[in-house]
Amino acid sequence: MRLVALRTPRGPRPGVVVDVDGVDRVVDLAPYGVVSVEAALGDPAARAAADRAVAAANDGDPLLAGLALEAPVRPGKLVCLGYNYRGHVPDGVDPTTDDPEFPDVFVKTPNTLGGPHDPVVVPAASLDVDYEGEIAVVIGRRASNVPLEDALGCVGGYTILNDVSDRAWQRRQSQWAMGKCFDGFAPLGPWVTTPDEVGDPQDLLVEVVRDGVVTVSQSTATTIFSVAYVVHHVSRVMTLEPGDVISTGTPQKLPEAAEAHRPLAPGDAVTVRIERLGMLTTRFIAPEPAAHASKGLA
Repeated sequence: MRLVALRTPRGPRPGVVVDVDGVDRVVDLAPYGVVSVEAALGDPAARAAADRAVAAANDGDPLLAGLALEAPVRPGKLVCLGYNYRGHVPDGVDPTTDDPEFPDVFVKTPNTLGGPHDPVVVPAASLDVDYEGEIAVVIGRRASNVPLEDALGCVGGYTILNDVSDRAWQRRQSQWAMGKCFDGFAPLGPWVTTPDEVGDPQDLLVEVVRDGVVTVSQSTATTIFSVAYVVHHVSRVMTLEPGDVISTGTPQKLPEAAEAHRPLAPGDAVTVRIERLGMLTTRFIAPEPAAHASKGLA
């Protein structure tokens, strides 16, 4: 099941994407009593209602392509991992070194969240904006001190995150927050895919395309810390609630792409495509001209 958040004047409404005769259409879940995507992920009654909506889908339902979407969930916590794929290491570290003992965890603040079709503004203060295509785990039920063997049972679904980052700001200090938390630097979506349609999360191909060229291509089989371990690990520190997101890190860019690195600029577009999860395309735009303050006394 692919769950989306429809953008409406009154706020987001949950919907489910259904293939009807080879065309993606969306059934509004609100008439079925489903209040949110988070509910459909974690509440058995809401999930049953979503199943009924899928069964009732027909060619009169609106086309997905014509709808505006919000980020599929609004996480209370957006937790991210750094250097979770083998071969992706900090500057100056030998890529063949031993695996770390623990995940490198950081957070992105709420102002970073963006919808799947929202452009990302390249900030005036930015120096070296870059992309990171990642699988994001969406929590489906409350999780605190979850044993490793139970951790996947807390996962409501999977989506795609572009962990947009400014490398220069990131390197200015030991903490990464200033480089990771510019407004809009976390486009998320376009939907949440439920685990029954994803299968093994450690067997998915993650790719990024820029300027028509594949710059990242690596399987989640090469992650250091599995989805189950990461949910278990993070839940030992913070209680995870339905809709919270843990993004599982990005693979290293392919050698040619790393050597040809150039910062993202207005007019650029990046597509993250992940096996069985779909695609997330992000456009980058210039900031609006700053308003000039009036001079003199009124």
